[in-house]
Amino acid sequence: YDAFIDGAKEGFGVAVQIIPYLVAILAAIGVFRAAGCMDALLAAIGEGVAALGWNTDFLPALPVGLMKVLSGAGARGLMIDVLQTHGVDSFVGRLAAIVQGSTETTFYVLAVYFGSVGVKHTRHALACALVADAVGLLAAIGVGYALLR
Repeated sequence: YDAFIDGAKEGFGVAVQIIPYLVAILAAIGVFRAAGCMDALLAAIGEGVAALGWNTDFLPALPVGLMKVLSGAGARGLMIDVLQTHGVDSFVGRLAAIVQGSTETTFYVLAVYFGSVGVKHTRHALACALVADAVGLLAAIGVGYALLR
């Protein structure tokens, strides 16, 4: 019991330390979306995919994967928006759910976990995590087309 209490006290301290990081991430997400950067990014990706002659039906679900790297709550909000807009049983709705489970909150993990234990050099971890997120996103889209179409 004493070890549990000590751990809970330490956990509270960590929670207080990470609040500035969380606020910064959420503010950056809000600015990114409000400035229209998300729409511009999706339009550019859509043009590139269409130029290759590929199907662009996945594009409405893509913001979920892009946001998940920054914030799980933000990605969940985008997924709910996709579900309300396109329907729960639609291709885009199901794909958004697959994407939600196929990526990780990379910057949150790096900020919280590495920050709490004092890891200073995260360069290689960040690169590996972003590659894993990209692979997860592409795999989710591939699985969506293979199983949902």
